[in-house]
Amino acid sequence: MKKREKLNIYGDGLAPIFVIVAASLWALDGIVLRPILYNLPVSLVVFVESLIITVLITPFIISRFHVLKKLTYKDWLSFLAVALLGGAIGTMAITKALFYVNYVNLSIVILIQKLQPVFALSLAAIFLKEKLPLKFFTYAVTAIIGAYIMTFGLSFPSIDHTDKTVLATVFALLAAISFGSSTVISKRALRNVSFEMGTYLRFSLSTVVMLIISLASGSLLSVNEISTIQLLIFFFIAFTTGGAAIFLYYYGLKRITASVAAICELAFPLTAIVLEYILRGNILNPIQWAGVVVLFFSILMVTRIRSENSKQ
Repeated sequence: MKKREKLNIYGDGLAPIFVIVAASLWALDGIVLRPILYNLPVSLVVFVESLIITVLITPFIISRFHVLKKLTYKDWLSFLAVALLGGAIGTMAITKALFYVNYVNLSIVILIQKLQPVFALSLAAIFLKEKLPLKFFTYAVTAIIGAYIMTFGLSFPSIDHTDKTVLATVFALLAAISFGSSTVISKRALRNVSFEMGTYLRFSLSTVVMLIISLASGSLLSVNEISTIQLLIFFFIAFTTGGAAIFLYYYGLKRITASVAAICELAFPLTAIVLEYILRGNILNPIQWAGVVVLFFSILMVTRIRSENSKQ
């Protein structure tokens, strides 16, 4: 019996590997691929990325378009909010943070993203009235302290708008809050559609939102500045870190528990740290590593709380 329970926890044996591979691909995106696009307007980058993924998904989802007639205006508003927060604001914020490639250690930007569960649970408590135990607030504060030490060490950051580390941190935090908000709203958005259709609506509506933003900001005029190499990067992202990674992640996630998935997802920041060192020679100092340990431990504890809440 114990042996069978153990198998249920870890899925089919290969499931954790799918999550690890997906998380590693996301790190590849953040550290290697996305920074290559740094000379392009952020809104243009997110628009082109969303457009390519939408076009690629459409042939596989077009036969299910009939279900869209059943959606209420509240469903559409929910998906629009997900597209605005996760597809537009969140993606633009993290992209902008990663564009400081020549000024900051990008692995720090990736690690700050691990605060996302803290914001997701906090927002779920506010808007969905989900109850949180007292220990959540302890771990949440500890996670934020760990993220601070990891980013700035034991010193105070310079209050200067030209400080790229501070700017990258602000954008990474904005991304974590936006993605956390998107996660909360997704619970409402996915109420009447399948995950596949939900994914399509997220990207297609994000494309529309980003088209409007790109037109309003004038960044669409910079489309001619996209080089051949950068165009290949866009398609590579769509086929790997943007599309395949999500497929692998959800395939594995369906077969393992949330707590195991949280451990597997640590491949995301750990791979980022390794790639940042190999490619740019950047490595965290001992004080920053202490912050990483505090952050990891706190987020794992927060994830356990999220798992417990989902079972209620």
